[in-house]
Amino acid sequence: MMTSVDIELMRGLSDPLRLQIVTQLAREILCTTHLVEETGARQTNLSNHVRVLREAGVVETEPCGRFTYCKLRPDAIAQLAGQFAGLAESALTTTENKRACP
Repeated sequence: MMTSVDIELMRGLSDPLRLQIVTQLAREILCTTHLVEETGARQTNLSNHVRVLREAGVVETEPCGRFTYCKLRPDAIAQLAGQFAGLAESALTTTENKRACP
């Protein structure tokens, strides 16, 4: 069963730009300036997407002078992957479990 945390996490990853940000952060810790360069997004748009990811628990941010570094939280991604693995396993065992129509 998906929890509200899982749903918030999936919402955080549902946007193509946010998924691109997460993909970049899976490779290295980057400041928002780097993410603007890598994604081509505007600074304000990127900052809003980073905020959504931070609130969803996917990304941690750390101020460093006038820059903000972003770091992926792999435990959050692993948790969601586990949920999907559980769904897949459940689907494998219910292939014969067909509910009759009324």
